[in-house]
Amino acid sequence: MGRVTTRVRAQHVTAGGAGNPATAERAVARPETLAVEEPLEIRVNGTPLTVTMRTPGSDVELAQGFLLTEGLIGRRADIATVQYCSGAGPDGLNTYNVLDVTLAPGVTLPDVDVTRNFYTTSSCGVCGKASLEAVRLSSKHGPGDDPVTVSTEMLAALPDRLRARQKVFAATGGLHGAALFDTDGEPLVVREDIGRHNAVDKVIGWALEADRVPLTGTVLLVSGRASFELTQKAVMAGIPVLAAVSAPSSLAVDLASQSGLTLVAFLRGDSMNIYTRPDRIV
Repeated sequence: MGRVTTRVRAQHVTAGGAGNPATAERAVARPETLAVEEPLEIRVNGTPLTVTMRTPGSDVELAQGFLLTEGLIGRRADIATVQYCSGAGPDGLNTYNVLDVTLAPGVTLPDVDVTRNFYTTSSCGVCGKASLEAVRLSSKHGPGDDPVTVSTEMLAALPDRLRARQKVFAATGGLHGAALFDTDGEPLVVREDIGRHNAVDKVIGWALEADRVPLTGTVLLVSGRASFELTQKAVMAGIPVLAAVSAPSSLAVDLASQSGLTLVAFLRGDSMNIYTRPDRIV
């Protein structure tokens, strides 16, 4: 397995007052800890499906969560095996950057061209009504009927609980975090990654492995903004409440409204904005 962090040397500079000899030169060479970013190629039945830039770790969860949230599988039993393929680096050692998922007998991919690129970034090429309709048609675990309720006090406490468990972020300042909580605010799983979408896929992949999908009665918290793709992933996993510490996008709000997902954003301190399904927040 690849490293999660690496050390590099950098010149740390402190700007000083002009003409002041005591503060004019403050450049110190020192080691810095950085989050590792490496490509992961995901194959299905030996056929390359996508490449995503990720922080190594929880790769099996990442692959499983990605396949679920893209509508390619619906449950853990749809997967027979997941294994690393040979992907040698310059030193001849396995890079652990190629993962092959073998589907269970009788499970076929949906009617899509699996050789097409899945762009796992916000600029994914989907837009507007076509995007919303695609999620509606492919989702097997919609959250609209989930009767769960959560308190504002519990939601307000979640960002600190996530941050306290982001060990790699504490060392690097360079990773997104995603966490799944129960209705009492207890963390079920926390994952970090250089890509916010990967962190969410790792969380959902964990739930898939634990046979907890659909994720009824849970809250998904993300450390950044609530984009369309993160809202899509929550809907596909049957998560009823998505909370973000930053802003939502307009398409994320549209999808949440259509899907019956409660979307909370700008979750900071004791304040928050509730964009959809406020009946779940008490």
